[in-house]
Amino acid sequence: MKKLKDKIAIVTGVSRLKGIGAAICKEFAETGYHIFFTYWAEYDKKTPWSITLDEPLKLKEELLKKGVKVSCMELDLTQHDAPEQLINIVIEKLGFPDILVNNAAYSTNNDFSNVTAEVLDKHYLVNVRATVLLSGKFAQRFDKKSGGRIVNITSGQFQGPMPGELAYATTKGAVDALTITLSAELAPLGITVNAINPGPTDTGWMTEEIKTQLKPLFPFGRIGEPKDVAKTIKFLVSDEADWITGQIIHSEGGFKR
Repeated sequence: MKKLKDKIAIVTGVSRLKGIGAAICKEFAETGYHIFFTYWAEYDKKTPWSITLDEPLKLKEELLKKGVKVSCMELDLTQHDAPEQLINIVIEKLGFPDILVNNAAYSTNNDFSNVTAEVLDKHYLVNVRATVLLSGKFAQRFDKKSGGRIVNITSGQFQGPMPGELAYATTKGAVDALTITLSAELAPLGITVNAINPGPTDTGWMTEEIKTQLKPLFPFGRIGEPKDVAKTIKFLVSDEADWITGQIIHSEGGFKR
């Protein structure tokens, strides 16, 4: 793929070295994009897989070795002014962004019997509100005639049910709807909007038992890895994908539910 210099990409939710966000940043750096990523350690520390606090800085050092400009910040996307704050800092540090990947997500296990208003609100603030507002701020400040790219991360909510993840499935399903409508709104500005469903991906959360259960459901005989979806996203933000918009792409290796 042709290397495109001087494009600036924002990637949210990049806390863990094994995560999808980190894989996206690595693919972008290989392509020559300058990168601004966000992370929120407070959330990741509470997850079963957790993080070490130096992981974002280790990633930054790794990306800088690729010869691109890299900046990052810890940002709580539940704050109402976070989207505007982020866009302003990116412009100040690197310039006007060309690419936005809404990778940050909030996820907990719950079902109809224990879901609460508080839990729903936390999912909504990150998975829906932050994605909508950040995409809007990105588009408002986009200063070129074409080549803008927004990629949202979804989870295949309309491929099948997700029992035990009611709040997550509900809010991520909204991202699919957002993608379709926003793509129509932003096409006149030269911005494409697509969503990617990575399917089950081994980012460190899978136990050996889970891997054993899932592996037979992948026709290729292996579990999905972060680099798999990152490569698809790298294509979607390239000039070669300028005629693809409003799509929910299931980049999950033929996973059978």
